[in-house]
Amino acid sequence: MTTLVAILAGGWVAAGDPLARAEHGWHTFKGGYGADNAKVNRLVSGLGSGRYDFYRVALDEFTAHPLVGIGADNFAQQYLARGREEQSPHYPHSVELRTLVQGGIVGLLIAVVGLGAALLAGGRVVLCARRRQSDPLSAAVAAAALSGFAYWAVHGSVDWFWEFAGLGAPAFALLGLACGLASRRPSGASPAAATGSAGGAGAGAVADGERRRAPSARLLRRVTIAAAVALALAATASLLAPWLSQRQLQNAAKIWPTAPRRAYSQLDDAARLNPLSDAPYLLAGSIALRFGDLARADHEFSLALKRDSGDAYATLERGAIASARGEQKLALVLLARTHRLSPHDELIQEVLAFVRKGERIDIDRLNRSILLKAHQLT
Repeated sequence: MTTLVAILAGGWVAAGDPLARAEHGWHTFKGGYGADNAKVNRLVSGLGSGRYDFYRVALDEFTAHPLVGIGADNFAQQYLARGREEQSPHYPHSVELRTLVQGGIVGLLIAVVGLGAALLAGGRVVLCARRRQSDPLSAAVAAAALSGFAYWAVHGSVDWFWEFAGLGAPAFALLGLACGLASRRPSGASPAAATGSAGGAGAGAVADGERRRAPSARLLRRVTIAAAVALALAATASLLAPWLSQRQLQNAAKIWPTAPRRAYSQLDDAARLNPLSDAPYLLAGSIALRFGDLARADHEFSLALKRDSGDAYATLERGAIASARGEQKLALVLLARTHRLSPHDELIQEVLAFVRKGERIDIDRLNRSILLKAHQLT
């Protein structure tokens, strides 16, 4: 007892007042990166990381779209418009919040049911093996696998683990391993065997019933197989088409300086393959700007905005093109909208102030500034 008291007293002295440390941790977590945090190692400067603001925006978006969420990978734009930190996170840095804000209640229920079933299957391996005192190896492997997945889930609750395939894939592989170890219940005796002792007449009646049910069972099996094949083909197409689109996008990015027409054609193909992505139009518009083709650039950026009306880059470029053409009213409207989409961007603020003075934007200079800023962020 004396040793325990001494250890607790030593820990109190070393750690300081736990209430004061907890209060400091909460303030740094809520306040984000402050000036004091920037001067020291962030790992020892408290809990300031911007996550409080990430979580705030995520919960606000869920409140605004509770049923089906805002869709996959749409958090970044919402944070640019509503965030307070000078950061541009693509995700809320939490698996649970990302599922909630992107998929809403429907997506959360699907995730809970799927993961719950997998965890239940893996947990049964451990519990059943311990109760029956049999197959201790399976129980140990399942427990270790579940522990590995649990660590990923806990860490992913406050970090962006989900985005790293090298971390998420092993975690779900461990969960699958635990599920695969689930023991199957021994099959019971067939109805015919159970009634065979009752006499030949009873066995014959059961056999007749089985024969009558056989066509229905075969039909159900065929329908199930057909549905499974259809779902597999649909899933393959949903993955293959975006992959092919990305390949076309990458090829166009490589060849546009020497073969712009071919690059435009590949970007059109990429847009058709993935009708949900605005990336092909954004790249096509950027290429057109490099060649000084303002008409085509404006058309491509307008197509990008039809797919994603909240894209600040496309809106900024359209505003710059309007300014370069002398269309000041349209330029001010587009640039003001760009500012609303990303109110903390200093470059957008400077461009808007420049146009409000009646000046025209030099698009080449603007794009060099955008590129320089992108390099500074990487």
